[in-house]
Amino acid sequence: MVGLAYAAVPLYRLYCQTTGLGGSAVAGHSSDHIETMEPVKDRIIKVAFNADVHTSLHWSFRPQQNEIYVVPGETALAFYKAKNSTDKPIIGISTYNVVPFEAGQYFNKIQCFCFEEQRLNPHEEVDMPVFFYIDPEFAEDPRLAAVDVITLSYTFFQAKEGQKLPLPGYQ
Repeated sequence: MVGLAYAAVPLYRLYCQTTGLGGSAVAGHSSDHIETMEPVKDRIIKVAFNADVHTSLHWSFRPQQNEIYVVPGETALAFYKAKNSTDKPIIGISTYNVVPFEAGQYFNKIQCFCFEEQRLNPHEEVDMPVFFYIDPEFAEDPRLAAVDVITLSYTFFQAKEGQKLPLPGYQ
């Protein structure tokens, strides 16, 4: 039961990311769509960034910027910083979600550090980029007409060497 309780949060997040439910952006978007996107210049969205670390992982982890402003249909680049504060190498793996939940289906990450093992040596500090865009269709969704803030939140967990989380949408 303890093991199941420990695994419940990452498994739930993985389910949400696979299905796009619960505010999770759907991973694995290609950059082909970027070339034909039309930016929605009259719809400015503030993207706020959040970072959490599970208690088992002795890292500091934070966004390098609290927020940025984007318009649907334009790409954006943000950075997080992680530091291993111990005297031994540690492997972490992250999950993410998007709030409000309805915006998750329009939040497209082109490149990020999620679902990949990140090995940090003792006292090593690294920058972790997130390259993303909000689909222009966001501006046409009546459920999101009043939304002008989206929060991207990452949580890092300690991973065992060689352990892989399946990518959303893949078996």
